[in-house]
Amino acid sequence: MKMLKTLGAHIKEYKWPSILTPILMIGEVLMETIIPLLMASIVDEGINKGNTTHIFVTGAIMVVMALCSLGFGVGGAKFGSIAATGFAKNLRIAMFKNIQTFSFANIDKFSASSLITRMTTDVNNIQMSYMMLLRMCMRAPASLIFAMTMSFFISPKLAMVYLVAVIFLGTVLVFISTKAMKYFRASFEKYDKLNESVQENVSAIRVVKAFVREDHEKGRFKKASQAIYDTFVSAENIVIWNNPMMQFTVYSCILLISWFGAQFIVAGELETGDLMALLTYCMNILMNLMMLTMIFVMSSMSIACGERICEVLEEKATITNPENPVMEVADGSIRFENVMFRYSDTSEAPVLDNINLDIKSGETIGIIGGTGSSKSTLVNMISRLYDVNEGTVYVGGKDVKEYDLDTLRNEVSVVLQQNVLFSGSILDNLRWGDANASEEECIEACKMACADEFIQNFPDKYNTHIEQGGTNVSGGQKQRLCIARALLKKPKVLILDDSTSAVDTATDAKIRAAFKTAIPGTTKLIIAQRISSVQDADRIIVLNDGKVDAFGTHEELLENNAIYRDVYDAQTNGAGDFDEGGDN
Repeated sequence: MKMLKTLGAHIKEYKWPSILTPILMIGEVLMETIIPLLMASIVDEGINKGNTTHIFVTGAIMVVMALCSLGFGVGGAKFGSIAATGFAKNLRIAMFKNIQTFSFANIDKFSASSLITRMTTDVNNIQMSYMMLLRMCMRAPASLIFAMTMSFFISPKLAMVYLVAVIFLGTVLVFISTKAMKYFRASFEKYDKLNESVQENVSAIRVVKAFVREDHEKGRFKKASQAIYDTFVSAENIVIWNNPMMQFTVYSCILLISWFGAQFIVAGELETGDLMALLTYCMNILMNLMMLTMIFVMSSMSIACGERICEVLEEKATITNPENPVMEVADGSIRFENVMFRYSDTSEAPVLDNINLDIKSGETIGIIGGTGSSKSTLVNMISRLYDVNEGTVYVGGKDVKEYDLDTLRNEVSVVLQQNVLFSGSILDNLRWGDANASEEECIEACKMACADEFIQNFPDKYNTHIEQGGTNVSGGQKQRLCIARALLKKPKVLILDDSTSAVDTATDAKIRAAFKTAIPGTTKLIIAQRISSVQDADRIIVLNDGKVDAFGTHEELLENNAIYRDVYDAQTNGAGDFDEGGDN
């Protein structure tokens, strides 16, 4: 019931088409049910008695009813389509809207491929099911009831054959549908795996080709496809019994009705036209029962889809605005007070443990540490991409949980470790930072990020089209565009999460120099593996295993911190990065 309530809330403006469709379907069924009686009347009262007037009058009435039935059917199909497609549209919009509210913790619960499957395949199945619900689920039972009523009206004795057949076939078909349902439920999880394979292969096609992994990817896709095939074959091996059981019941009814009907006609208990009507109702009853079975099968699939859709719709964002949020960030000062964080309550050890930091507004802070030392997690706390489990993070002198989320995130600009560009022009991508930025402002931001030079070399310059994911620019160019995009926000805090790793050291130095002169009042946090990228910072944080191992200037760390000194010596002597020297 909870699932139906959740899904039903999204019918909204399609309520009236949803009401009209079943009404029109009942009208169509009513016309179709009366026509066999009129046909019987033509045979018994017209043909057998030679009454041509009755034949023409009754025939004319049949034509009118057939046209009415056609009109009701067309209207039902039209309004049913409007309701079902509108319902599907609202579900997709609601899911997408809710996904936008998710924190990183929420997003971690769903894979991208699973969300895509839920918004496409699952919603499509719900759409088809809703269409069947409005049309067939109303039409089939109504037709069944009307036909059964008419059969009892004509001959209660012969109608008992239908009643027994309906009970028998209904029991068998419900049993078949129930057995098949578990396979349909399992199939949609396998669709997630298939979509995951396609998504990763397409997005990383250059890597696949570079490592000659086409055969591996083909095998992976084939395995996912085979899993879906096997599941559906298992389901169809059960559902396939629908038709034989249906045919068996239909022909048995026809034989029994014909046999007993002939005896009743000979005995004068039944007219020939009535027998014809009963045979027509026989097919009507059993075909509608078969239709109900198809609805059961479709419902089995749609229930599984509905549950998956509701999981997304009912997911509550772990990070929300407070009741009376602060709408202004005073400055770029940052303070961590006894901060502890773990991704899961079941995790044995925290990812960040007892973090205490005090950063003044306008400072440039370097953050360095080995892989897995939680550098990215630390800075994600500042803009509330994650919330701390214990302790407090302050920005501008206030707890980040007191701020309006949009206000905080507009003032804390983050260039994430995984740089993403979207399809569109360079200007379109830059204006993600400020939708109202002029072209001159975009150029100025690109000059600070050392991106203007390579942009000017493009034939279309700032109108150059960027492919999805930025596949037509290099890694270093992508990083510089993302930095320029972040600068357009004119933030009070700028976080660069290893965002110059693909940039040469000379360009890296130019970018840092531009920051000093162009945005001196902005607090800058620079995560890097190269000590050369942070040694000119006002202070440097050394993270080790989720804890602050040291916090000071370059000179202080060289003198007092063994980890930093070892890494510095290793890198200045031509060796590797933090991971190669810092843990020795």
